[in-house]
Amino acid sequence: MAVEFHEFLCLTDNFGLLAHDPATGATAALDAPEAEPIFEALAEKGWSLTDIWLTHHHHDHIGAAAELKAQFPKARVVGARKDRHRLPPLDLAVGEGDVVQLGEGGAQVWETPGHTLGHIAYYFEDDDAVVVGDTLFSLGCGRVMEGTMPMMHETVMRLANLPGETLVYCGHEYTEANAKFAVVVDPDNPLLRERIQEVSALRGRGAFTLPTTIARERETNPFLRAGNPQLQKALGLDCADPVEAFTIMRERKNRF
Repeated sequence: MAVEFHEFLCLTDNFGLLAHDPATGATAALDAPEAEPIFEALAEKGWSLTDIWLTHHHHDHIGAAAELKAQFPKARVVGARKDRHRLPPLDLAVGEGDVVQLGEGGAQVWETPGHTLGHIAYYFEDDDAVVVGDTLFSLGCGRVMEGTMPMMHETVMRLANLPGETLVYCGHEYTEANAKFAVVVDPDNPLLRERIQEVSALRGRGAFTLPTTIARERETNPFLRAGNPQLQKALGLDCADPVEAFTIMRERKNRF
């Protein structure tokens, strides 16, 4: 059976996410924003925590790791080898190309620098899903806090090259806010306007806008469309390098 995913809110707008292998009962928390919602989700599903997989070192993604480990002492804490000096104590340090097992399933580790230098994503290829932390959001991308703009552009475009049906689990419910910026820089994109209507309806009834898909983001996320002539025209550019367009958009989004 395929890995089962279960997402829920933590803190204000962070997503908690559990990945569960039905064959063995292995269950991973993808990041550790807040302990109580994770405990409640585990209880609701009847699952026991065996793993804690971290995407990056920011407190809203690791803050509950110690409490989770205290409740489930055998849970394996997984995180980036490059960031182990600023992550909770790791039981397994990983890097690009490593595979982390989850029962009979597992995920490839992708190094996804930009938001932070040590950021990683977990690609569940057999389950058509990728957990991206704060690298890619629906209709947006993470702030470039430690890396460079070319680095972040390369990272998000690598994700954009995944199969279109790949489900994308992001670290925050930012879609509605991202939509307000996206429509400014990509005003003539009808698929974006359809997505904005969908997002508005979902949020209006209290539903999540995630997971999204790679195909949907290719069509609607301006940060994956930096080379698009129509979008560049709206930015006042003409045949610009996609990295230049991406940089201009990200800097504008920082001030938006």
